[in-house]
Amino acid sequence: MITPSATHAGPAVTETLPEPGAILKETLAELRARLGDRIDEITVERVSIGIFFIGVKLSNGSGGLCFTPIKEIPDAVCCPSSLRALPWSGKFRGRRVTDFFDALFDRSVMKRAVGIAIVNALSAPFFREIPSAGYPLDHGSDVLEVIGIPDDANVVVIGALVPILMRLKSRGKPFSIIEMDPRTLKADEMPFWVPVEKTNEVVPLADLLVITGTTLLFHSLESILASAKPGAEVVLVGPTASMLPGAFFRRGVTVMGGDHVTHPDDLLDILSEGGSGYHFFGKSAERVIIRRYHPAFGEKPGCC
Repeated sequence: MITPSATHAGPAVTETLPEPGAILKETLAELRARLGDRIDEITVERVSIGIFFIGVKLSNGSGGLCFTPIKEIPDAVCCPSSLRALPWSGKFRGRRVTDFFDALFDRSVMKRAVGIAIVNALSAPFFREIPSAGYPLDHGSDVLEVIGIPDDANVVVIGALVPILMRLKSRGKPFSIIEMDPRTLKADEMPFWVPVEKTNEVVPLADLLVITGTTLLFHSLESILASAKPGAEVVLVGPTASMLPGAFFRRGVTVMGGDHVTHPDDLLDILSEGGSGYHFFGKSAERVIIRRYHPAFGEKPGCC
């Protein structure tokens, strides 16, 4: 999108605004390039719409996750309206994954969530190739617990990410939390709360920017990354952002903390019983950390 803006010094100039959903479009293009004609043969085998996460298993054995945006579907209060929110219930099995690609850009947030879970599942087999591209890949660690927090850094967190908030509170210095629903924050976190409307004022000031992967689901991630300060450490975290890293790294993300599904059937069983991450991490899924460069050597290889 091109937006004209007038200045007092001369004629109107143009400013290119980031395209919402561009990261997903680029990731789809990369998956198509990697898979070729094989992508048309992959189908959905199972789907579980859990309270906290949506899980999928594909015919190639891969699994993927996405956050369940329950709060964002207030109109789904009866059978007809819930049918509009998710018309595939009972009809997932056997459908080609390509049938769900348009859903990534649908008005229905539930459709987008299913689409992202499928993209994450399609990405999963390529995770083992990531280190060969020069990007360190760590298994089993929570990025929010291991990422360094410089003592003098201005830290901005987007989303109520409990592990990093606990560390920041114990640090005893000011920080900012941008969160749509402040009810998810504790009383001692509210002094640091910043309304979403002030995102563009706060993000450019961050030395360390920690972003929830659900911003990908709401197509707001591109604009957030575009406003980040050059050279800032940008950490993207959560099961929703567990896909090929190239499109993220090209926009300034330096570390991705996602989730790799190791036992899809067990995971989907847990989700169908209302389970959360506490029930499946270390059992049917593991946390992974992908870095754009190796911090010990300062290497910054070309993106995927």
